[in-house]
Amino acid sequence: MTQSNTKVRENWGSRIGVILAVAGSAVGLGNFLRFPTQAAVNGGGAFMIPYLLAMILLGIPLAWVEWTLGRYGGQHSHGTGPGVYHRLAKGRPWAKYLGIAAIFAPTVITFYYVYIEGWTLAFSYYSLTGGFKDAIAANEMSSFFSGFIGAESNSYFHNHTPAIVFFLIVFVINYFVMYKGIQGGIEKLTRIGMPILIVCGILLAIRVLTLGTPDPAFPDRNVTNALGFMWNPNWSALSDVKVWLAATGQIFFSLSVGMGCIMAYASYLRKDDDVVLSSLTATTTNQFVEVVLGGSIGIVAAAAFYGVAQAQSIASSGSFSLGFITMPLIFEQIPFGGFFAFVWFLLLFIAGVTSSVSLIQPAITFLKDELDLSQNQAVTIMGIVNFLVTAFLVFTIQWGTLDEMDFWAATVCPVVAATIMVFFFSYVLGIKQGFAEMEHGAAIQVPRIFRFVLKYITPTYLVVLLVIWISTEWWSVVTLEKVADSAARNWIWGARAILAAVAVTIGWIVVHANRAGKFPQITEGKR
Repeated sequence: MTQSNTKVRENWGSRIGVILAVAGSAVGLGNFLRFPTQAAVNGGGAFMIPYLLAMILLGIPLAWVEWTLGRYGGQHSHGTGPGVYHRLAKGRPWAKYLGIAAIFAPTVITFYYVYIEGWTLAFSYYSLTGGFKDAIAANEMSSFFSGFIGAESNSYFHNHTPAIVFFLIVFVINYFVMYKGIQGGIEKLTRIGMPILIVCGILLAIRVLTLGTPDPAFPDRNVTNALGFMWNPNWSALSDVKVWLAATGQIFFSLSVGMGCIMAYASYLRKDDDVVLSSLTATTTNQFVEVVLGGSIGIVAAAAFYGVAQAQSIASSGSFSLGFITMPLIFEQIPFGGFFAFVWFLLLFIAGVTSSVSLIQPAITFLKDELDLSQNQAVTIMGIVNFLVTAFLVFTIQWGTLDEMDFWAATVCPVVAATIMVFFFSYVLGIKQGFAEMEHGAAIQVPRIFRFVLKYITPTYLVVLLVIWISTEWWSVVTLEKVADSAARNWIWGARAILAAVAVTIGWIVVHANRAGKFPQITEGKR
């Protein structure tokens, strides 16, 4: 038995604490920025059909699987893919290496997510101080935002200094929480942050839904028509495979399934803690925030003020355009606009920080479990790596490096990691044993239909997604066919070198841990 097996593993302080933490992991910027734009440009109400199917066939089952595997691994001193899969496969040498994907994805997302989080805090500050009033008056919020993030130098910003300052503030907040650990850090953060987030979301949704007709000169620009634009179904969109892919991608992005975050969190559960009802509660909380609140604020406000045609253009231009350019313009036109703008960006900041700590946690858990590092040592190492890679992104963002990392870490890798995850649950552990593990200590029983879903439909769904992507986009993405600028191509290859270095480093740690006896041969039963 290795030293790590004798350590007392930290636990969550309460059931509500872990539910809020996992819900906080899922509730992020994508709920308020990405979801409404995806729904608006992909069929409105029709988008909800593939969205709900993906939630039932992928989101909910994968969340149950990840909670189950995390709790299972935690009982054997492992909270990340390599250790969990090694245990499930009874020590087969290849199993532990398949778990690398579930550490790679959240670690890489952390590098840019914390930076974006700084943008939300900065704009909260500017909302209170009137920092972008001149840009709004000149109708130059786009230039203000581009200058702030360092994409261009203009009359508002000549360098990256403001963005760096706010990144450093957010960086300190995140890693202070991580130093405090599960109960003292993450649980306390989400117990305070999640209620504030929901209150802010409800306040903003009520304000938007009571806008009526903001400009009497344009009677057709009203909340009723805005809601119609957001939710009336365009049935023809269902014949487009890209709509189905977008809906599935949104479920992955929204619920944080397949990324290893839930697995790491669940590894700190006690053996008899419920995972079935807790998972459903966290998922339901996220869906309420995303569909009810997120679907009632940004795009609806844009359509009410600027009309359906302009709202569609805003949605097509991307979620950052909606959140950081359009929304300040809208708030400027309503009473107490500065206050509501502050609430909007505070909402985004809280959503960001509750997600970012969950993205950091898998790497921390991995370093502690497999290298026997202390909490402070693991957090310090991750913090140094995070800081250095984010510094690279800060100064190369205009060349598309952030988008490149986001594509591989948040779009491709989670699907690969989820496919591996469901394979281990359904075929290595086995459906019968898997559901016995899942329902151990459960407050409710999982409907039997989900045995069929997890064995056949979910893995098929995931494999089909990967095949479609590989057959349609793989080569053009890998060869950078759509990137004409030579400087951009060079920096993107630099970002890819960092991604490769991260993957190799995780693999090296697995090899080192294996030599240190962390992955012994297993002869006893699976539980």
